Amino acid sequence: MIKNLLEEIGSPSTIGIAGHIRPDGDCVGAVFGLYSYLSNVYKDADIRIFMEEPAEMFSFLKGYDRIDTSFAYPGQLDVFIALDCGDVDRLEGAKKLFLGAKRSICIDHHVSNQGYGDVFHVAPDASSTCEILTYMFEDKYMDEDVAKALYTGIAHDTGVFRYSCSGPDTFTALSRLVKYGFDGSKITDETFYRKTYVQNQILGRSLLESILFMDGRCIASSIDRRAMEFYGVDSRDLEGIVNQLQVTKGVEVAIFMYETGTLEYKVSMRSNGRVDVAKVASYFGGGGHVRAAGCNMNGTFYDVLNNLSEHIEKQLEDQE
Repeated sequence: MIKNLLEEIGSPSTIGIAGHIRPDGDCVGAVFGLYSYLSNVYKDADIRIFMEEPAEMFSFLKGYDRIDTSFAYPGQLDVFIALDCGDVDRLEGAKKLFLGAKRSICIDHHVSNQGYGDVFHVAPDASSTCEILTYMFEDKYMDEDVAKALYTGIAHDTGVFRYSCSGPDTFTALSRLVKYGFDGSKITDETFYRKTYVQNQILGRSLLESILFMDGRCIASSIDRRAMEFYGVDSRDLEGIVNQLQVTKGVEVAIFMYETGTLEYKVSMRSNGRVDVAKVASYFGGGGHVRAAGCNMNGTFYDVLNNLSEHIEKQLEDQE
């Protein structure tokens, strides 16, 4: 575990920062929050962000215009920090740079993270990676840009402070951030709740075509590539669909998947408490949290659903 982040980083001339593929709000907030923080600490260092370009709604955060999507760097970085990434393979394009750095650091909160890098800090009880960073950062290097990014990440991974992962430490962290005076309501409205007309259309279609099964304890829906092309959307436009499925009355587990290739799906799962979806996802090579997890799977929609159902049903039966 990391006791002093800046001591672990040392005095580098070059720093790389990356998050997981298909970055969500916590990943984005952590990456941009750390970028802003380290920019205040190491004013002469070359700090690079290596990540897929996140949704435009995050463009208000400092560092958005500094993303390197080529994952190319001429040489060896002094330090590389991976954030909110449960497995080194999920760094994808940044993996080579992380492994090749003189010093590699991993900071994460996924329960499935077994630890990787020269130094790692994994706190599965934390609501988010941004919550972890809030406690790691020193006041003298904090500012509004850092605070806004961390607040954004915490808001997203807690479902705007509704999920059970929101504990006393979460709200203590938030109290430290909101004193910088930014408009938190505006951030949650514009990055969590607000959707484009097309995003609402694809959400509506997903809800309309969803199916209840396992005596109404599970709900599932999917979007294939043809539909994504028809609506002109990509994976970033599908954020939040699984959360909407999750609030269906009587449902224990919600499953949403979208097609990434021929007979290939990206699967997201949400649990209302009785099922550990991280355990299910881990069996299929994925990971996440007890109530929110995901994985990649092959087969038809029904093949994937049948394979997931077997593990979900077993957990439900074990509790009866």
